[in-house]
Amino acid sequence: MNGKYRPFWLDDEKNLVVLDQTKLPFEETTVTLKTSKDAVVAIADMIVRGAGVIGNVAAFGVYLAVRESNTMDEILEKAKEIRESRPTAVNLMWAVDRMISVLEKAEGDLIEVALEEAIKISDEDVERSKEIGKLGADKFEEILKAKDGDTLNVLTHCNAGWLAIVDDGTALAPIYEAKRRGMKIHVWVDETRPRNQGANLTAWELSKAGINHTIIADNTGGFLMQQGC
Repeated sequence: MNGKYRPFWLDDEKNLVVLDQTKLPFEETTVTLKTSKDAVVAIADMIVRGAGVIGNVAAFGVYLAVRESNTMDEILEKAKEIRESRPTAVNLMWAVDRMISVLEKAEGDLIEVALEEAIKISDEDVERSKEIGKLGADKFEEILKAKDGDTLNVLTHCNAGWLAIVDDGTALAPIYEAKRRGMKIHVWVDETRPRNQGANLTAWELSKAGINHTIIADNTGGFLMQQGC
């Protein structure tokens, strides 16, 4: 993948450029992360969010820490700050720990080692996302067959698309794969209070992909299921 992903990518100077999710859906802007402190701010302020993407950005944050440090002690101190930027994010802690484990055993240019490992972590997430999409879409095909080809309705909550987990997401991955397979699909999008990740992010993603969807209030989901919608 060479460090190019939908919610973030490396620029020509190998800085990390991320979509600013706090501005979506009204404004599509980016923030360039040049230092480990920039990565900490991006994670803590929810410029990036979603378990996978937080972990990915944390991994690249460690790479940025290596790039600006002269000793392993400095790298460890900056990595600790990244690790503590979102106390509840398991992917973040795992990614930082993996990066440090690789760096402590590495020989040669630590900057290149860190960059390669951060890309590897992200690439692995891409492959897992593809597998989730294929398995979920297979199940959708079974359901559609039982419905005699009628439109399949799917209910989502929060955001678990490519803004959260590169490069198709988890919960949205089967929906994107269904779209690619030409299935008839419609998505009920819970608004997801209090931060409205569904209304602001999931709906934005689905709009970009041309997938039919409707934003609903959170407490509407149960009624729709009761009605068999």
